[in-house]
Amino acid sequence: MRREPVYDVLNALARGMLAAQGLRIVIAGQDNIPRSGGAVLAVNHTGYLDFVEVGLIGRNRGRNVRYMMKAELQQNRIVAFLMKHCKAIPVDRSAGSEAYKLAVDALRNGEIVVVYPEATISRSFELKEFKSGAARMALDGDVPIIPVAIWGIHRVWTKGFPRRLGRHRFPVNIRIGEPIPPTGSRDELTATMRSAMELLLARAQEGYAHPAGEPWVPARLGGSAPDLAEAHRLEEEELAARRAKAARGK
Repeated sequence: MRREPVYDVLNALARGMLAAQGLRIVIAGQDNIPRSGGAVLAVNHTGYLDFVEVGLIGRNRGRNVRYMMKAELQQNRIVAFLMKHCKAIPVDRSAGSEAYKLAVDALRNGEIVVVYPEATISRSFELKEFKSGAARMALDGDVPIIPVAIWGIHRVWTKGFPRRLGRHRFPVNIRIGEPIPPTGSRDELTATMRSAMELLLARAQEGYAHPAGEPWVPARLGGSAPDLAEAHRLEEEELAARRAKAARGK
């Protein structure tokens, strides 16, 4: 693995944070992360810190994964520095085609690019509707999709809940699936990817203690988290509020 000093420091800090929290991380399928060559890493999105675990599974195989991040984050000089030196791909929502091109170029150059097919955090902690971007990138870059499901990290920090960044020893299960070849149409590939991620998520949840009524537990498993329909309603309200705020700021 090529040395990237800034990435190395961030990795050390991330591992230190995980150790301080006492998170009990169990990974299955680690060998499915390729040691070389491009790939789309498709990950479910339940919380603000799942990117840390994604970086961890990459480094375990000697890879530095590349994140797609909001371009506006570069307005912060420190974040801009980190994005530049970690080869993050800035995403400008008003010019998404440029970010897409950069991501495909990175894949063709042998990088692993992280994509959240759900785009935003799932308030229900179930898989939401998938966007087609991951499949399109894999097809255009001629690289496989590596499906990943992470379960338990949302207990630390997610939407609508207080952060719990102290030492709590939460278990975190990570399941990594076999590479999915870039074949078929984007809709067919998206459906294949979703099926694989549904299976991986079910496996990650197996044997995990889900106390009844807990807000971080999906309604399907007896928790008080919103179901998919209610979560969608909450997301629509949040989006409308953001648009109204932006309109007032003009």
